[in-house]
This record gives sequence, C-alpha cells and structure tokens, in this order.
Amino acid sequence: MLAKADWFGRLLENLFLSALLLGMIGLGVTQIGLRWSGVGSLVWADEAVRLMVLWIAMVAGIAAARENRHIAIDVLSRFLQPRPKLIAAVLVELFTSLVCLALAWYGWLMVQFAIEGGDVLLADLPAWIFQAIIPVAFLLMAYRYFLWFLRRLLELTAKAAA
Repeated sequence: MLAKADWFGRLLENLFLSALLLGMIGLGVTQIGLRWSGVGSLVWADEAVRLMVLWIAMVAGIAAARENRHIAIDVLSRFLQPRPKLIAAVLVELFTSLVCLALAWYGWLMVQFAIEGGDVLLADLPAWIFQAIIPVAFLLMAYRYFLWFLRRLLELTAKAAA
C-alpha cells in the first residue's frame, strides 16, 4: 500500500510539474505571438510566467528531495572510508532537514506578512496564495530529508550491530 501511495505521489508531482511547464511555455508563446502580430499582449502574463517559474522551482525541489538528488558538493565521500562516509551522510541529511525547516518557517512568516499587508498579484488576487508554495515546499523537503536521515541512521546502526 505504501508503494502505491509513493507511486501516486510521484505521478501527481510529475503531472503538476509538466502542467506548469507546459502552461508557462504556452503563455510565453502566446505573448510572443500577440506581440508579433501587433495585437498587443496579455497584461497579466509576464507576472504569471514569473510565478510559474517560482512554482516550478519549488515543486522540482520537492521532486529532487524525493530522490535525494539535489546539487551537492561531495568532496569528502571520495576520501572517506565507508563508515565515516555514512556518518557524514547522516549528519548532512539532518542538517539539510533542519535548514529546510528554517526556510519553511521564514517562508511562512513571509506569507503572513503578505496576508497582513493585503499584497495582491495578477490584478487583485491575494499574493499569499501564490507565495504559499514556499513554506509548503520547504516543509515537504524537510520531511523528505528527515526520512533520508532516518534511512541512513538505520543503515549506520545496522552496520554497527553487524
């Protein structure tokens, strides 16, 4: 059942990323076509494309955390023996999870400021609706990196017991 839930979550993430990317490309092409034809352009489209870039970046970050495939500078792993390498991985996963939690907290504060300030985007829509992806995405990334931390910790303790 967990495997099916994981598969379904991956499917939703991938479909959402694809829809955002196709929407962004379609909107950009529409803008180019409208400007080229001399008709003008959609007033809200440039702002919408910028928001789509934000959402794509955050959802792609969630997907990268799912696979533990974020960009990493991994110099130590080339020089460490297997056990110290695993210890370093445990610490890195925990640190990454904590950093994502901090970013989620500050993203939530930003959303609260947008709510309190009555910020608007796209011609009178509340800005917090679009900004909410930031704390949500970082919270999901923190969760996934915490799971990676637990996996590595279990691996470390299993190797220590063996």
